Amino acid sequence: MQTAIPCLFMRGGTSRGPFFRAADLPAEVATRDRVLLAAIGSPDARQIDGLGGAHPLTSKVGIVGPSAVPGVDLDFLFAQLQPGKDVVDTTPNCGNMLAAVVPFALETGLAAVQGETTTLRVRTINTDMACDITVCTPGGRVAYEGEARIDGVPGTASPISINFLDTAGSVCSGLLPTGRVRDVIDGLEVTCIDNGMPMVLLRAADVGRRGDESVTAMNADSELKARLERLRLAAGVAMGLGDVGPKSYPKMCLVAPPAQGGAIATRCFIPHVCHDAIGVLAAVTVATACVLEGSITQGIAAVSPGRVRRLSVEHPTGEFSVELETDENDPQRVTRAALLRTARLIMRGEVMIPSSIWTPGESA
Repeated sequence: MQTAIPCLFMRGGTSRGPFFRAADLPAEVATRDRVLLAAIGSPDARQIDGLGGAHPLTSKVGIVGPSAVPGVDLDFLFAQLQPGKDVVDTTPNCGNMLAAVVPFALETGLAAVQGETTTLRVRTINTDMACDITVCTPGGRVAYEGEARIDGVPGTASPISINFLDTAGSVCSGLLPTGRVRDVIDGLEVTCIDNGMPMVLLRAADVGRRGDESVTAMNADSELKARLERLRLAAGVAMGLGDVGPKSYPKMCLVAPPAQGGAIATRCFIPHVCHDAIGVLAAVTVATACVLEGSITQGIAAVSPGRVRRLSVEHPTGEFSVELETDENDPQRVTRAALLRTARLIMRGEVMIPSSIWTPGESA
């Protein structure tokens, strides 16, 4: 016997995974996590017995429901799983999966189409972060085909606009959790920052790397990965996050001068695997560091003056553009972050899990 759970399998940005209505999953967290592990097929390096794609970017889950918060339309809980671990991490955000939340809600009747475009306010439960998401809905249906292109995804698709309302200190105590724009940790100059994603930024040159190495080369660089993990553990304590050993954050990011006409070049680790691109909120956080006086990016980043700036964050498979607006009276404070993503419904149906893990009515 198996338990059938309705879900939509969706791509959000450069990530993908099953999306569930919150009401279709067990309310008890431990049981819910066992269900998600079974659905994805973890722990197993190939995730051969589930929907996972044997990579952190394809080991993600979205859970969506109506929000009880005044002025908010939807609540979104993001879950990060790992191929080889039995861990379900609902602490960090994921801006890529966030792009699929409104399409999912419209497809499943959790929200109604408003017109040619539909804008809904979404609260990410993980960090209590809100954003306004706009999708194209001509003729009363979600449009997936269009001319928007994002690096890391083949072809073009309908644009999805995400306007973050307040991302500073998403997991940490504030934008600069150590209280400083630059620190020396484990012998390296770093910027510890959280504008949607806790991150540790360091110059690639300071660890003897160029910053333009391939993802394959980065993932094969055991010496670098060991050095970054030692730094990550020390930085986690400095950022007030405690023991981050089992956690998926802070993300580690090597920065270097731009090579393709952008603002800065990046190689991000999430946290132990080099990202083929860069996460949405990681890009927002890196771009924010670029506009902060005294950060580790100073002297590296190519940033134009002004309150509203569009920064192109280069990554291994292209670039990610972020529009930032700073406070008129405090140029060190970012007041708005906006970006463009795409999403697609890949499959609808039911995911089957062993009934021994959960049978509705036996655990709620």
